[in-house]
Amino acid sequence: MTTQKTHVVFGTGPAGLTLIDELLARGHRVRAVNRSGAAAVTPGTEVVAADATDVDAMRAVCADAEVIYHCAHAPYELWDELLPKLQEGFLAGAESSGARLVVTDTLYMYGPTGGLPMAEETPQRPTAHKGQLRARIADRYLQAHADGKIQVTIGRSADFYGPRVINSALGGAVFFPALQGQPVYALGDVDLPHAYSYIGDVAVALATLGERPEALGRVWHVPTTSDHTTREVHELIGKELGRELTRTVLATPVEQAWGPFDETIMREYAELFYQYLEPQVLDCRAIEAAFGLRPTPIGTALGTTVDWYRGLVA
Repeated sequence: MTTQKTHVVFGTGPAGLTLIDELLARGHRVRAVNRSGAAAVTPGTEVVAADATDVDAMRAVCADAEVIYHCAHAPYELWDELLPKLQEGFLAGAESSGARLVVTDTLYMYGPTGGLPMAEETPQRPTAHKGQLRARIADRYLQAHADGKIQVTIGRSADFYGPRVINSALGGAVFFPALQGQPVYALGDVDLPHAYSYIGDVAVALATLGERPEALGRVWHVPTTSDHTTREVHELIGKELGRELTRTVLATPVEQAWGPFDETIMREYAELFYQYLEPQVLDCRAIEAAFGLRPTPIGTALGTTVDWYRGLVA
């Protein structure tokens, strides 16, 4: 008799919850892990409390894991303290169990590109502290793989949007006011192309990377739409709602509260604001060529997102 091993998902925010649903749909046994041990998960999911910065707890909760997914979130202001500790926990869990580790990552380590597309081979030239930190973290994961200590793959995405995604530049700051007939909020130059990653595509990509051993040892860009400006994205949302949207634009970074974003978020994000002042284009051809993954058409994804937000404001 064989025992089915477990896909262990750390973090029950939008990425983690959407990934859990994708893994269940693929027939996997799924364990969700967060600090509280409580989450609004789909029935059939085991929910466990554990601190991902505690290496002993990580070894215990990952003992029967086939794949470990790092979707845990840390507030920007705590990155210096928490990200290295989280990495220690995930390295311990992956090494002790022998499980494959799938890490959810950002684009911050590339730094400004002058609008050139970002591919997996794009040099890492971060000018901001947060980008430099993310670069060091990612490099250490990949070095641990190269050294034979763990099996790891990294999935990088742009700004999330979609059901469950609220704390994003294309989240509650746009969809709540759009549904209420109010101006939506936007950052930087809204007439530049900007990459947006649909949360459903993120989940499909992470699940695929976890299932496919040939994905190990490198970075992958998740399927992402980059061929629309923010203004055009707002126009598509307006078409879905049947009315033209108006917007309030923050053209330059500030370090005080603005719109729905509090002072802490704005202060911490100021160093990353360059992303909205140049074209942001993500090259996702590698994951398409390897696994056939493409982004959901943005009109379809935005329609699903509007429907989800309608359920919140009804």
